[in-house]
Amino acid sequence: MTSRAKVAVLRTQPETVLEDYQRLCDLAGMAEALDPNATTILKDNISWHYPMPAANTTPWQLEASILALRRAGFQDLVCVQNKTVVINTFKGEDLNGYVPIFRHHNIPVLYNFQDEDMTWIRHEPKAEMLALDKVYPKGIYIPDYFYGKNIVHLPTTKCHIYTTTTGAMKNAFGGLLNNHRHYAHTWIHETLVDLLAIQKELHPGIFAVMDGTTAGDGQGPRTHTPVVKNVILASADQVAIDAVSAKMMGFDPLSLDYIRLAHERGLGVGDVREIEVVGDDVSGENWGFEVGYNFHRFLAWMAWYGPTKFLQKLVLRTPLVAIPIFISEFNHDYVHWPLKEKHIYEDWLANTGWGRMFQEYQEKGHLAEG
Repeated sequence: MTSRAKVAVLRTQPETVLEDYQRLCDLAGMAEALDPNATTILKDNISWHYPMPAANTTPWQLEASILALRRAGFQDLVCVQNKTVVINTFKGEDLNGYVPIFRHHNIPVLYNFQDEDMTWIRHEPKAEMLALDKVYPKGIYIPDYFYGKNIVHLPTTKCHIYTTTTGAMKNAFGGLLNNHRHYAHTWIHETLVDLLAIQKELHPGIFAVMDGTTAGDGQGPRTHTPVVKNVILASADQVAIDAVSAKMMGFDPLSLDYIRLAHERGLGVGDVREIEVVGDDVSGENWGFEVGYNFHRFLAWMAWYGPTKFLQKLVLRTPLVAIPIFISEFNHDYVHWPLKEKHIYEDWLANTGWGRMFQEYQEKGHLAEG
């Protein structure tokens, strides 16, 4: 039997969330999970540069994690950002309120796509790979900066059109693979398992702090329906935190291939019966989330799994890749955001406590003393 894991879950509210996050990290054993002598990477999650609720690391999640780490004696902190072919990282940092937090708490920010910050080097995994050695037959390349450093993932609780749910395991996707990582989408579940195995070879400590204050239901990770849920989670076990999050959303964790495969390979615990949940009782939570279908999900299915799968190399590994990139960017930024999601965001700002707190961060009025 796989060893028992621990996931901390707390219910929270805007007035107490910074303190609650710090208590959460204590309950989940953050200090014990990380190497006190190593630099700690903060790996936030920007699924969309626009501030769609539940799509991205929240500013209070980012700031509270910094405060908790500093209080536990981890002073050497750095944030590492990545980009995708359809996301503007710098725009995302700005619109989601991260930049004032980085400045206020003196957190340097590095970018894995800038040569002056880090170099991509070939990594020879000790673990048996399920997919990455086939996806990248010329070698698996990762940023040299990640070696020997702790990492703290900062995902949100939401659905995902490729993996049903997304969280701590998926958060490694952008940091460890370059902007050709779309090659791996057909084998996305196996890829996430491979990346967790690689992380265990790279990092002396791994921890995740997940925000479910507003969760994402539907066709995530961007064009979903935000639902206020007022919960936060943390764990040193990346599989376990994703399993508990998936169960709360209403999914059977072991029915999700990335959780099941990681559990079977001993990379973490995906069976919630073997997970110790500490903090508040969420055993009865079932939010009834569903991924659902939209045009973007249909196109993704056609590209990665459907009858046009045989065209992948032609379209995605040649200059023709500009076509699906343009379609995705146009659909998200010039159709969905102005016509629908922007209005959802504005309603969330005006009518929820989390929206009002987000506005305070945008106005730089909620920064705590370190």
